[in-house]
Amino acid sequence: MTGSIRLFVADRLSQGTGFMLAPEQAHYLGNVMRQGVGDHVCLFNGQDGEWLARIDSIRKDRCLVLPERQTRPQQGEPPLTLVFAPLKRDNTHLVVEKATELGATRLLPVFTERTNTQRLNLDRLSAIAREAAEQCERLSVPDIAEPMPLYSLLSNWNSNETLHTAIERSGAATPVSALGPRALLIGPEGGFTKPELDLLHRTPFVRPVGLGPRVLRAETAAIVGLALLQAATWNSSSAAAAKAEG
Repeated sequence: MTGSIRLFVADRLSQGTGFMLAPEQAHYLGNVMRQGVGDHVCLFNGQDGEWLARIDSIRKDRCLVLPERQTRPQQGEPPLTLVFAPLKRDNTHLVVEKATELGATRLLPVFTERTNTQRLNLDRLSAIAREAAEQCERLSVPDIAEPMPLYSLLSNWNSNETLHTAIERSGAATPVSALGPRALLIGPEGGFTKPELDLLHRTPFVRPVGLGPRVLRAETAAIVGLALLQAATWNSSSAAAAKAEG
């Protein structure tokens, strides 16, 4: 027996320990998905793996669920930070959704001189990340940090962590896997300004990377860059596993 509906919850998950879902989740289950007492859902919280839970009672915006058994243990994820300049609302939403699907563990909005928005609804972005994690069968949801200016980001960055930075027409190689934390910086529509580029080139932990022969839209660059980093890491992990088996 499996539950096809997945929900992220804040409560700890353990066998037989029931709890109430958030009102909006109860409404979704009962009124949108037409679930009732005895039906099952899958729950995860980023700590205890994935659990199959039975709906014990449901009414309007109240739903009591009872976790019955763990279906997947919690798995560690390689740290992967996406630093990105916020875009127009729908495109920012797209970046958050796809970054979650591609395994980003932290999303860090950064304001640049050409950033075309100065306001972000972090609650809405967090909700988009949760929904994406629910749909892609991920066991965790990325953290979304408060936005900060680019200059503050670079001043406070851990100098031992490479910041891969997509710079148009830089002639740089594509991203490669790196030991330890990984991070990718994507600039705004229109790219970085000359003073910003000068600063990036002077910063020792910044590594310029290319994303192919074409000039990409900012939201496309974020998706492509994350996919390349993940592919490189996947290939390295697969090669290491094959060597160990051999």
